[in-house]
Amino acid sequence: MALDHQHVLKMVITISVICLVFNNDINVVRAEFQTLVHHPDARARDSSALLSFLVVGDWGRKGTYNQSEVAFQMGRIGETMDLDFIISTGDNFYDKGLTGEHDPAFEESFTNIYTAASLQKPWYTVLGNHDYRGNALAQSSSFLKQKDSRWVCLKSFILNADVAEIFFIDTTPFQDKYFTDPEDQVYDWRGIIPRKKYLSNLLKDLDMALRESTAKWKIVVGHHPIKSDGHHGNTEELVSQVLPILQENNVDFYINGHDHCLEHISSQDSPLQFFTSGGGSKAWRGDMTWMNPEETKFYHDGQGFMSMQITENEVQVIFYDVFGSALHKWSTSKPLYSII
Repeated sequence: MALDHQHVLKMVITISVICLVFNNDINVVRAEFQTLVHHPDARARDSSALLSFLVVGDWGRKGTYNQSEVAFQMGRIGETMDLDFIISTGDNFYDKGLTGEHDPAFEESFTNIYTAASLQKPWYTVLGNHDYRGNALAQSSSFLKQKDSRWVCLKSFILNADVAEIFFIDTTPFQDKYFTDPEDQVYDWRGIIPRKKYLSNLLKDLDMALRESTAKWKIVVGHHPIKSDGHHGNTEELVSQVLPILQENNVDFYINGHDHCLEHISSQDSPLQFFTSGGGSKAWRGDMTWMNPEETKFYHDGQGFMSMQITENEVQVIFYDVFGSALHKWSTSKPLYSII
């Protein structure tokens, strides 16, 4: 009897997870952060920004649902910014991630879509819940980087970019429902089981890395929102477990995808700002949860992306729609030197 490729993949993942349950090697569930270094280009810039990048999420649909249109506008805006890199907030390949290293979806949804000259920079990427529905480890394979040198994907890692330090965290394993009520989905939990130990290590490593950081600006990136007015709303597991760590360590921004919209939410009890950039392809028009007018600064239920430009003392954020129009501009500043 012939078995289709997806069925074989489900069998492999299921067997692998069962094996991991009985593997007591602590290295299996380490969430230790690898540090990557990105030195912003020393060449003269048209602007005063020391660091410039775009953020897009929830995009991998082989160009459909306006993915190609968003990609075109990213390339156009990128030309004006002298980009250092691009950040992806996850759900890189729909609907069930990649089947493996040789899945043509990698080229069909990434390489062949983001073709603009300005986008030929590193893409620093986290995994989303849809990526875990396929072969999650394939996205971290060095083979993909051989196919497209821009691709950088790890479950959790740190990007040291001089003026800013960006902490990418693996948020999918925090969601209880993916374990207790997966419905008909099969998730690739290789490297995650035992889950409790994995999350404990991730939280400890995140806290330690943030405490040790001396960067002027601290940014955390994950797929799932901590605060959102979109379809999924707040992620309570992140509110209870991750948010206190971010606040205690004076994180400036948390950036996510998951909700297929663009939004900016502020904090009432800390300077921390929340940005959702999940409009890389399919959007959910009119699908919102309750909105707190005292916290919500901007919400757009359509496709688009965001940009961030950072100097020693200022950050500017702009949200763009599928036509490349600037919908929301926001900036904040810090003293150039600390006051002792």
